Amino acid sequence: MSSSGTAERTPTGYTLIIPPGWARIPLREGTKEALERIFFTHLDKVPDGVARDDAMRFRLELRRQLEKRARAARRNGGLDLYLPVRPRSGTLVAASFIVAELPIGGAEQAKAKHVLDRLAANTAGGPGATIRELSGSTAVRRESRVAAESGRELDVDTRRVEYVMPVAGDSGNWLSISFSTPGDGNLDSDFTDVLVELFDAVVGTFKWRYE
Repeated sequence: MSSSGTAERTPTGYTLIIPPGWARIPLREGTKEALERIFFTHLDKVPDGVARDDAMRFRLELRRQLEKRARAARRNGGLDLYLPVRPRSGTLVAASFIVAELPIGGAEQAKAKHVLDRLAANTAGGPGATIRELSGSTAVRRESRVAAESGRELDVDTRRVEYVMPVAGDSGNWLSISFSTPGDGNLDSDFTDVLVELFDAVVGTFKWRYE
């Protein structure tokens, strides 16, 4: 970050440290190549308990799941999709998070605090919002629970956590990091809590990248 009295630099990107067994899928370009790499690197073997005759069907279903999640994330304005790629008990863990640009019009840095306050106030269905500092930027963390609706791509109740912040040194651009999981079917279970805690730990490694 620049010293007082000089213009703050605008980052060219960001970095995150993701846990073992997770992968990043870029959504603006290189998506197909990333999916191919994940498929042949992480999904080349089937877990114990899957019959040999079912191996190809199993791998094709996992690939279909990955492609479906990537398409949905891209439609929602995503820059990158992160998700588990190591199956547990024959299936992928139902969790993912998306880093995306947010269309908050007219929200130049002078108005950033006002926008953050409004975001914090507009949290419903969860424990509320908190303010966090990420790589020198002020972010709002919001948590909520979303009930299943027929016709949605994921027709189950989900637990959501979202971080929203202005891009450092930028005039009006914002970033969101949004996590979603149905957990093990119980949004209050220890397993679901662990997934949320894992996401928070990953976001804690967020850094703006400057080149």
